[in-house]
Amino acid sequence: MYRRYQFLFAAMAVTLACLLAAGCGFKRKKYENPITKDTQQPDKVLFDKAIGDLERNRFEIARLTLQTLMNTYDTSEYLAKAKLAYADSWYREGGTHGLAQAEAEYKDFILFYPTMEESAEAQERVCMIHFRQMDKPDRDINQAIRAEDECRNLLVQFPNSKYAPDAQQRLREIQEVIAAGEYDKGFFYSKRGSYPAAASRFQGVADQYPLYSGADKANWYLGEAYSHMGTRFRQKAGEAYARIVKDYPLSALADNAKKKLQGMEMPVPEADPVAYARMKYEQENRKKKSMLSSAAGLLKHGPDVSMAAKSGTPAMTSLRPNVPASVPVPLVPAGGTPELTITQVQDSKELDSKPDARLGTQGASAAAATAAAGAQTSNTGAAATTDTATKPAAEQQVPLPTNHQGTPAKQKKKKNKKTPAATTPAQPAAGQPAATTPAATPATTAQPQQQ
Repeated sequence: MYRRYQFLFAAMAVTLACLLAAGCGFKRKKYENPITKDTQQPDKVLFDKAIGDLERNRFEIARLTLQTLMNTYDTSEYLAKAKLAYADSWYREGGTHGLAQAEAEYKDFILFYPTMEESAEAQERVCMIHFRQMDKPDRDINQAIRAEDECRNLLVQFPNSKYAPDAQQRLREIQEVIAAGEYDKGFFYSKRGSYPAAASRFQGVADQYPLYSGADKANWYLGEAYSHMGTRFRQKAGEAYARIVKDYPLSALADNAKKKLQGMEMPVPEADPVAYARMKYEQENRKKKSMLSSAAGLLKHGPDVSMAAKSGTPAMTSLRPNVPASVPVPLVPAGGTPELTITQVQDSKELDSKPDARLGTQGASAAAATAAAGAQTSNTGAAATTDTATKPAAEQQVPLPTNHQGTPAKQKKKKNKKTPAATTPAQPAAGQPAATTPAATPATTAQPQQQ
């Protein structure tokens, strides 16, 4: 009961602190990049007025003034500073819409002024935009991945910047959150008995994020998962236990890992002096969370990064899903070329005579049998055609006409029409020759014409 009241008191204290911080929001917050040059030029006057509004949280008025400066004095020496202040106004305003606009403005500033030292500051702000929107490890991880990419870009594009050390530490904290999420997924699969899926998650954490505060536990559960997968993965399990002994000598699991290696009759490696010094430094500089911070963590939207490493080089590549070790690897011949080759068919008849290689052995046999049956049918049809051709016309059977259902159709009886005894020859049309009289008609003697 006493502990319950302690947590309630801590929650009330955190709420009071938040209210005080909100009340202090009306206090003027000084701008980080002012122009110290004392002049009464009109563009400088506009810039100073915008900065004054920005410090008093009048963001819309500050942006209107800065737009007037950029549109009116397009050749001003304060143009770059005005564009950076315009992005800072969105960053200070905050919110989902404000941060999205700030990121777009910072990206434009880096594109137009890549050689200015303020470009490193703009890239650092982009990293912080996604860092401030990160969720806890058991929730959506997209913002953490975006923050990791942006902080890595800062270290790659501006390695000598004054923001590089802070970005490196920020990158360690971001990778702590990503690794914690992958560790939780692997632990869930391990408890359910899905050891191949658990091994895939733990392997990614152990290989990609060695600075993770729970990397020794990830290697321990990785060895346990491989041990449950059979003797085929005995070597991989030994490598996981050996990594604990070598790279995490001060871990509470180091002695158990040595016993595992001795039981498996595998060599026990020596502890790495560099890893020993790093772990000792981490343990000495790690701060223990107070009761107030623990209570604030329940109300905090973002993740807890107090366990992140303070030294060491963070990973400079993104985490990619790896193929589980239980998936068989396709065999490749000694020459290095696969057995399946692709060639262009010149003659289209080969497609009918040769079976498809993708069908496999059974499919090829079935295709060959089908081709043989088709050839036999064609030969039988050819023989039947020859026999029919040699028979006399009287012996050949005339096929009956069939309807659409395949049954013989009934022939309609034709009515016998009486033909006239004599037909009158049709009169030829104008310009047409007269019809010729048939030869069977008896000839008549032509009478001489009277003159």
